[in-house]
Amino acid sequence: FFSYGCPHCADLHPVVKTWIAKKPADVELRRVPVTFGNPYYTILAKLYYTLEAIGELKRLDDAVFVALHQKGLKLVDDKSILDWVGLQGVDQRKFSEAYNSFGVVSKVKRGDQLAQTAKIRGVPAVIVDGRYLMLSDNIRSHADLLANTDKVIEKVRSERNMKSKK
Repeated sequence: FFSYGCPHCADLHPVVKTWIAKKPADVELRRVPVTFGNPYYTILAKLYYTLEAIGELKRLDDAVFVALHQKGLKLVDDKSILDWVGLQGVDQRKFSEAYNSFGVVSKVKRGDQLAQTAKIRGVPAVIVDGRYLMLSDNIRSHADLLANTDKVIEKVRSERNMKSKK
């Protein structure tokens, strides 16, 4: 669980990218942008799901974090987001249609439901197997958060192996 607007998520992002490149084949990472009912986080969640819907997420995911946290751009409303994606070479009409689509709005709502069900109260947060919640609150570094994630993944594997042997 993350938000483009979260500075801690921005710091974690490159570490997660490295982790993804090395993760085991049986591990799937699903990123879920959260809003916490905040209008700013909501437009950023819509930005994420829109980029995903139009096939531009891989190309522009890093660029969103850079725009917000390194360049200090104010992507604070629909117009500023539309202007920014246009500067990135994205077809603004295509983007706008997807941004306001039922599918994108539904994904934002579903992300919020997942966050509420998981009792996410801050980001970044990682859940393994829908049961084990790890927050960055008491972790020294982002690398430690992912090292703990790896340990929990091993725990889940062990639990599943025990069940399959029964």
